[in-house]
Amino acid sequence: MSSPVYCDLDEDHHHQSPPHDDLSDAASIISSVTEAQDPNPNPSSLSPAPSLLHISFNQDFGCFAAGTDRGFRIYNCDPFREIFRREFEGGGGGIAAVQMLFRCNILAVVGGGSEPQYPLNKVMIWDDHQGRCIGELSFRSEVKSVRLRRDKIVVVLLQKIFVYNFSDLKLLHQIETIANPKGLCEVSHQSASMVLVCPGLQKGQVRVEHYASKRTKFIMAHDSRIACFALTHDGRLLATASSKGTLVRIFNTLDGSLLQEVRRGADRAEIYSLAFSSTAQWLALSSDKGTVHVFSLKVDSASLGIERTRSAPEPTLSTPPAVSSLSFIRGSISFTHYSF
Repeated sequence: MSSPVYCDLDEDHHHQSPPHDDLSDAASIISSVTEAQDPNPNPSSLSPAPSLLHISFNQDFGCFAAGTDRGFRIYNCDPFREIFRREFEGGGGGIAAVQMLFRCNILAVVGGGSEPQYPLNKVMIWDDHQGRCIGELSFRSEVKSVRLRRDKIVVVLLQKIFVYNFSDLKLLHQIETIANPKGLCEVSHQSASMVLVCPGLQKGQVRVEHYASKRTKFIMAHDSRIACFALTHDGRLLATASSKGTLVRIFNTLDGSLLQEVRRGADRAEIYSLAFSSTAQWLALSSDKGTVHVFSLKVDSASLGIERTRSAPEPTLSTPPAVSSLSFIRGSISFTHYSF
């Protein structure tokens, strides 16, 4: 399969907004999805509003995707507006995860909800130009989450993570983790190198994979279970929160050193999300307390010295446990940039 053309995607980087500024937009989708009504004024013909199952930002935080029990919708953040929606007919339609690839036409979707559109153990590759799935990755157990880069697809299961090359879906790496029901995993999006962060094999431990230098770093971030973490766009900084929800710690991903610690509060809380601003000057946190905290960071990400080395060959596993059906369309995937 020829390498996808992504050059147009870089033009959108100047539209980046700090992730914490987009949290208000994320709240709008909840209202939009749960309160939307059929324009037909006849009360007897009104259909129930779709239920929100999933929400995620794209890689530059300029858009976000919402999975519902009927399909999925794509929204632009600034100005806030719905770009398009895909709702499936004939029963089912539930989408538990939808991941955008910047602003192009290729998405990764996973079925979910009470009536899933697709099996829970499959990642479907959706081409919105064709309006259909053009391939799939199948697994032996339920898919918990998916992450996309221009060159990689990362699939998270309960206790395993698979890393695939995007161009030919060759399995590059398999990682074992502690039980990970939330599907916690983050990847950097800098083109020169890839940094992947996931739970380790112990409670409170985080594993950092530096693919350019073929280095693995384990960080004992907390005494209790990891509840949430976030990675900067270049993979230099990692923010972690535990199930206690009182402290957030910021680490250097290269050497695992603790750079800063901020306190959300003294009482326990469930941390829903963490997000760095595009410049790593700010860190936003949301929790079950119904509040959003924004912290000022004192760390200079540019001075941390993470390598910008050329990409090194990544390890290849024999006898991959996952089966791909995308290989039959090699050379036929068309990537198109959306201007919103």
